[in-house]
Amino acid sequence: MEEVMDQRLEEVALNLAVQNLYNDYTACVDNTKFEKWPDFFADECRYRIVSRENFDAGSRMSTLFLDSKAMLLDRVYGMNDTILHVPYHQRHVVSPPRLHRIEGDTIHAEANYVVIRSRVDFFSEVFNTGRYLDIIIRQGDGLKFKERVCVFDGDLVPNSIIYPL
Repeated sequence: MEEVMDQRLEEVALNLAVQNLYNDYTACVDNTKFEKWPDFFADECRYRIVSRENFDAGSRMSTLFLDSKAMLLDRVYGMNDTILHVPYHQRHVVSPPRLHRIEGDTIHAEANYVVIRSRVDFFSEVFNTGRYLDIIIRQGDGLKFKERVCVFDGDLVPNSIIYPL
């Protein structure tokens, strides 16, 4: 009985740790702390934004595909210094993550998201909806994304996606 209780406590602790990773990630990007965004990822990582249509078809075509932490850092530089765009704020609403599979130090998780975009002199609008398909690894004392695939529901995005989803 004690072993079952210990196992259940470990599951609860892991669920809470994953939820905290999602919460911290969301707070980072919603508060435009983009220089800290790459810190949520392992050194060897992938970040992909893809339409549901392309994802379901197994297509590699993506709206954005970054396959290393160095590329994430380059994206941050671009967002802050070189990409010309009308500034906006975004706010995420993220469902609690579901842990699908745990294999050693690797966690496969999924959560739904809605991103609201706000700009000066415009009404706030639903900017993007979809789901995160994540591979998370234990690294040191914490968790990091090894892979984050943002599968958005529509096949079109308004204007362009500048900031991380």
